[in-house]
Amino acid sequence: MAGNIFGNLFRISTFGESHGEALGGVIDGCPSGLELNFDEIQYELNRRKPGQSSIVTKRSEPDKVKFLSGIFNNQTTGSPIGFIVYNQDHKSVDYNHIKNVYRPSHSDFTYENKYGIRDYRGGGRSSARETICRVVAGAVAKQLIKDITITSYVSSVGNISIHKSYQELDLSKESIEGNPIRCPDPGTAEKMISKIKKIKNKGDTIGGTITCIINDIPIGIGEPVFEKLHAELGKAMLSINAVKGFEYGSGFKGTELTGSQHNDLFTQDGKTKTNLSGGIQGGISNGMDIYFKIAFKPVATIMKKQQTIDKHKNIVLMEGKGRHDPCVLPRAVPIVESMTALVLADYWMYAKLSKYSSFLN
Repeated sequence: MAGNIFGNLFRISTFGESHGEALGGVIDGCPSGLELNFDEIQYELNRRKPGQSSIVTKRSEPDKVKFLSGIFNNQTTGSPIGFIVYNQDHKSVDYNHIKNVYRPSHSDFTYENKYGIRDYRGGGRSSARETICRVVAGAVAKQLIKDITITSYVSSVGNISIHKSYQELDLSKESIEGNPIRCPDPGTAEKMISKIKKIKNKGDTIGGTITCIINDIPIGIGEPVFEKLHAELGKAMLSINAVKGFEYGSGFKGTELTGSQHNDLFTQDGKTKTNLSGGIQGGISNGMDIYFKIAFKPVATIMKKQQTIDKHKNIVLMEGKGRHDPCVLPRAVPIVESMTALVLADYWMYAKLSKYSSFLN
């Protein structure tokens, strides 16, 4: 199986399955001498772990990371950083009923047809539990690019949205982490939580969007052809389980404007009066805030009977069992930030090797 490595110079390779003994990875390319704050790494994992509120899965995992290599006296040595997170609360019996059945909108059908075999316990390698490895690596990447701020929050659940720009919101840690949905607008957060609880009680699921903002990023990050900054960010976001869409800057709304309305006019200090470009022009950062939105579909496993097929192509009815998220959004916030950090850390390493050093100042 290919496709388990992300990044070029700052690179993460992951392994493990949802109901296997453990998940883990290797971070390759992290420079030596980076002093790590392990509490911050665990904090990011705690934001992603299951069982943290009534609107996420009840699976109870401590998600404690153990580092195996590449660190000495709390500092990176420059060698590969190996890490592992053990699974402790997996109940594989909950998945016996889909051993020979393909769940609608899951990877069961495509996975088995491609590889001739699949681990049906929790989705195996296809499970969103794999993202725990991304969060570990992303937490290290955040500390490498510590002068850049990455902030994400839930901006919509179903048809309930924040009707404010990110500049109008309090994006402090206290504001975002102050409620289980991780929405910085208190009134909207209450409506979102209520919506998810109602959907959950019906045995159904719901999707929504997450908005991410990158502050304090210097000019000149990204390449103008195949490695455009927004293209790399888009690839990173679309690699996350359940993501169905990515837009940056004005996004699809920008298609409704004329060029004269959409153009970001420069001021004498090199800034722009507006930022419909989303902080990226020609694939390269222009020094303004970078902001983008990611769309997440409803979780495919629902507690209702649905028509599907078994491995012999017979029509059957199936119903989800076990513990599942009614909405992935609150736990996906740290995953979005981690993937963003991994993209920027890779560009940071490129900057170290080039004459363009604005990223390093």
